[in-house]
Amino acid sequence: MTELLSIENLTYRRNLRTILTNLSLTLNDNQIVGLLGANGAGKTTLMRLIAGSAVNYRGSISINGKNTGSERKSMVSFSAQLEGVNENLKLIKIADYFNHVFPDFEMNDFEKLAANLSIDLDQHFISLSKGNRQKFVMAITLAKHAKLYLLDEPFNGIDSMSRKKIVASIIEWKPEDATILISDHHVTDIANLLDAVAIVKDHTVVTQKSADEIREENGQSIETFYESFYEEEGTKND
Repeated sequence: MTELLSIENLTYRRNLRTILTNLSLTLNDNQIVGLLGANGAGKTTLMRLIAGSAVNYRGSISINGKNTGSERKSMVSFSAQLEGVNENLKLIKIADYFNHVFPDFEMNDFEKLAANLSIDLDQHFISLSKGNRQKFVMAITLAKHAKLYLLDEPFNGIDSMSRKKIVASIIEWKPEDATILISDHHVTDIANLLDAVAIVKDHTVVTQKSADEIREENGQSIETFYESFYEEEGTKND
């Protein structure tokens, strides 16, 4: 495996509030990595920084050795890229927009993903249930051919059947050499997918370990390992 993402000594403040402090993280290619932490721990902000959507940070972020925001954007597919979309549009029109704007977007792949996820592309975005919104977001995100996929809470608030369909899509459509960074605060949704975890607490990554290390060396499930970092304050602060 080769190094894909390198973050060193990242600090980010917004509105006089410290969100991330002295954070370092390294991801190799061809992995699925869980970014775990309670709500408010800074997971979404970290993803925005990686994707080049947030700026004015201290430290360094590079993907494949490229560190400018525009260079990183070209190598990332971020599930939050639908924020601000015209909700009155039909889904097929939104997909057409992505197909014309992003050269790495594959319309054929999107249509196959949408069919697998049982998405009716003649629906308007505003009419979608939460579960169908998440499935549509996943189809758009995975249809871009990228080095790094950033999936921010893809199972938040959706039913178990939708979660199973999304998990199946992630497994089936992940490009072989790509890495997926997937955030969650309910670890049971993603534990079986993961090759490694990075745990965010107190504004930084407090540990990063492979799933094999956790299970074999620590003798713990990923859920138990994660919860041990929050047990003093409980995991209900999510």
